[in-house]
Amino acid sequence: MPHFVIEYSREIETDFDINKVMQITYDSGVASGVMQASDIKVRARPYDYYRLFNEDDSFLHVTVFLLDGRTNEQKEQVAEILRENLQSYLADVTSISVDIRDMNRQAYKKRVLAG
Repeated sequence: MPHFVIEYSREIETDFDINKVMQITYDSGVASGVMQASDIKVRARPYDYYRLFNEDDSFLHVTVFLLDGRTNEQKEQVAEILRENLQSYLADVTSISVDIRDMNRQAYKKRVLAG
């Protein structure tokens, strides 16, 4: 925990390195001071099929799933840092957005193997 899920229009891959986008996302989470580096998980999901108003537009959207308990100010800080860092690299992407979601601490369960 936390999880950063990057969704994007596939054509972004022709001009930008998605591994770098993932690293910027990870680094932004660390820079926010709201989470521990060892807890961050980032994954990216391209879309071949999507519909936007202008057919030539591109998009990148990041949903950040955090355990509940962070303040609105902390969540805004994560969103602002992430958006600023992504738009610096992805200058030609038409739409860059970030959404912070709370996860219910009691309902979230996971298993991690030691080692």
